[in-house]
This record gives sequence, structure tokens and C-alpha cells, in this order.
Amino acid sequence: MDRWTGILKVPLYAKYYRVAASLSLLPSSKSFSAPAANVIFFNGDKIEGTGNPVIEKLSDQQKIAELLVSKFGNSINCWFVDAPVFNGPFAVYKDFIPSVNEYGEPKVYDADGFPASSSIVLLLWNCLKEAKSVIFGKQKETYQAEVSTSSSSTPRTLLLGFSKGGTVLNQLVTELSFAPVQFTEDVSLANKNATNGGFAPQPQDQIIPNSKDGFLNSIAEFHYVDVGLNTEGAYVTNQDVINRISERLVQGAPGIRFFLHGTPRQWFDRDRIWIRKEKDEFFRLLKEATRKNMGKLYIRERLYFGNKLPDLQMHFEIIEHLDVS
Repeated sequence: MDRWTGILKVPLYAKYYRVAASLSLLPSSKSFSAPAANVIFFNGDKIEGTGNPVIEKLSDQQKIAELLVSKFGNSINCWFVDAPVFNGPFAVYKDFIPSVNEYGEPKVYDADGFPASSSIVLLLWNCLKEAKSVIFGKQKETYQAEVSTSSSSTPRTLLLGFSKGGTVLNQLVTELSFAPVQFTEDVSLANKNATNGGFAPQPQDQIIPNSKDGFLNSIAEFHYVDVGLNTEGAYVTNQDVINRISERLVQGAPGIRFFLHGTPRQWFDRDRIWIRKEKDEFFRLLKEATRKNMGKLYIRERLYFGNKLPDLQMHFEIIEHLDVS
């Protein structure tokens, strides 16, 4: 299987997103290969000028996209998303989370209007259009993603939020809790994947979800990667949201896996003790919900560099050491 990896400048709502994409291609063909899953990584604030080679390497979008492919497998497509707006070093995801302030800190996570899921689907389609132009040129011939229909199998979606990028995951968890359950031919496959972490090739040719409901129902994994904020809101602590997620699973929605990856940099920060408290509450709510869902909801917490004193390098180095199994 061939693969293209590069940086795309993608328009959305009169702004441009910088997205590193690593895409699976059909050999000797001017078309995309249907992936087993789409892995989407939401980045955090900018950290520049540290002089630390580890931090510099793990701040490189394209390198991280390639690293994620090595972790999740060559059959996936990877999308590394930077915030479209930075206020100095602070990432601002206002398209996805309308309540954020000028520093990108959310006041509330509200599903009204489904802003994150709607915007991300549009962003992915614009990414695919831009990638087609960059990889294949501007020829008029069709490519697979353009002929996909709602009846074809949707690849699973695996979400990673790093640092402040975790706020996008919180917004998506909130929106998912209010989304209608979609029953598709591949629900049994999704439930199997949520239980054992395996991915099977998709039988038809859909590249990305073609609606917000399709996107939300395709989500199989949430990976919180050393998330944290200078205010409260790093994790979901709304019990109603988790109860709604649990109820969706009872109604027959595909299973979901939650991974909380952290380092002493965030979880043991004495000046921001709310991060650990929110993480513990999020884990407690999810753990309680797992008892009601017969294996369809999976939760795992992993601490990295637990025997080291907190520093900035481990905050980035966790990406390289990430255990996604």
C-alpha cells in the first residue's frame, strides 16, 4: 500500500487550518484507499524556542503524523490538526468550541448546534479536496471519496487531544451524548473493535464520514494525551453527559474506548490541582458507566514517567511513548 504524507493549508469559515495528513493510496492509481480508521490529532498551544531537541522534534506536525501511523498501523489515515488561530502561544479552537475566551479556554461545553462535529466533517472534506489537488493534480477525473454514499461503510474515527487539544475531545464527547444513534451494517464490527482494539478493512470505499451524525457515530476511541488548562475544563465532569453516553450504548450505539494518558507535568501539578481532580472525576464517571454496558464502554488510565520530576520535555515525550493498545 502506498502512502502520501505532507502539510495542507485548508480553508474553513474564512480561516485556514494547517493540517499534516498521512494518507493511504491505492498502488499505481490516482485514488485514495479506504482506510480502516481515521486518526485525528488535535494539537495544543505553541511552545517555541526551548532549544530542546526532543521538544523540537515532537512539535513537528509531519513527524507526529508519521509516528501515529507507526502506532495505529499502515491501514489508517492520519490528520494532525493545529488550531486556526493563536493568540500569542495560545491555541484558540473557537470554530469547534464557541464559548472559548481569547486564550482558548472554554467557559462551557454545549452541544447546541453541534459546532465541533459539523465543522470537523467539513474540515476533513476540505482536507481531502486539497490533498487530491496536491497529490493527483487538478485533473477532472473522480476519486473514491467523491463517489462514496451513505450506504457504504464508514471507517472508525480515533480521536487524540494533546494538551489544550483535549478541549476539542470534551466538546465532541458532549455532542456525542446528544447525537441520535445510527444503526449501520458495521455496528457489530465497531463493537468488536471497541472490545479488542482490532481494526478490519472496510468492505466499501468511504474515506471519511459524510455527515455530523455519521462522524459522531463512527467515533471508536478518545485518547486524552496529557491534557491540561490554566483554568477548569480539562476533562468532562458533567454526569449528565456521561449518563447520556451510557444510554446510547444501551440503545445499541457502537462501543467506545476512553484512554487517559498523563504525566506528572499535568497530573501532579500543585499549582493546577484541578487537573488531577477533574481527571479522577472523569475516570470515576466512566468507570461507573462501564458497569451498565456489558463491555461496550472501555476505560484505561496510563501514567508515563511516573518516577520522574515534572518537566516540559515529558509533556511532549509522552507522544512518542504513547501506548494505544
